[in-house]
Amino acid sequence: MLKIENLKVSYDDFEAISDLSLKVEDGEFVAIIGSSGSGKSSLMKSINLLVRPKKGRIFIGEKEITSTNFKELRKLRRGIGFIFQDYNLIDRLSVIENVLIGRLGYKSSFESLLGIFKKEEYKNAMSALEKVGLKEKAFVRADELSGGQKQRVSIAKVFMQNPKIILADEPVASLDIATSENIMKYFENINKKYKISIIINLHDVSLARKYAKRIVALKKGKIIFDGRGGELTDDVLRRIYS
Repeated sequence: MLKIENLKVSYDDFEAISDLSLKVEDGEFVAIIGSSGSGKSSLMKSINLLVRPKKGRIFIGEKEITSTNFKELRKLRRGIGFIFQDYNLIDRLSVIENVLIGRLGYKSSFESLLGIFKKEEYKNAMSALEKVGLKEKAFVRADELSGGQKQRVSIAKVFMQNPKIILADEPVASLDIATSENIMKYFENINKKYKISIIINLHDVSLARKYAKRIVALKKGKIIFDGRGGELTDDVLRRIYS
């Protein structure tokens, strides 16, 4: 379970998140919507402390993460997969090398520096690529892939962490409609089959309604809607995006 209490995130004089509280149960699929500048990315990045909140507490299960030191945080991040809009791959590396990066949180500094992976980890990386339909691309350079393929590699990389939660920050924003649907189906399958909690930022309300079991809307750093897609009426949408 993820629990956020009275979160505040600010950058200089700009308050991105204001006194926000949220609870996400294990295995939930939650879409975060809202206009640009509503605080979606700041919320997402604060959950795994890519951004340090100015105030508030964040819990993963019973563990409060906002007070962790670097060593504890590195260990904790193993269980939190993060998928970026821009894929966050290393173009000059092969697909399988990018996927193996997902294991670095389990490696010593020496192993990380030299890129030392066990045979079992290579086997698991191939299995992760098979899950996203890219096993045949394992030894292709990442910069030779399409946008949709790159995002599927990002998902495979996250699989290597054995995450309890997957955070996805606008993962389909730069993809066409058909490819976006394809990627969202992978997230849906991961959520249903592996019972992994998914929290995903989306601009496209129709995708949020179609795939997420719960929708949370932000405006000016505050939650102004928290419910099911069917409750997201035109009046509510006007309030969110006006």
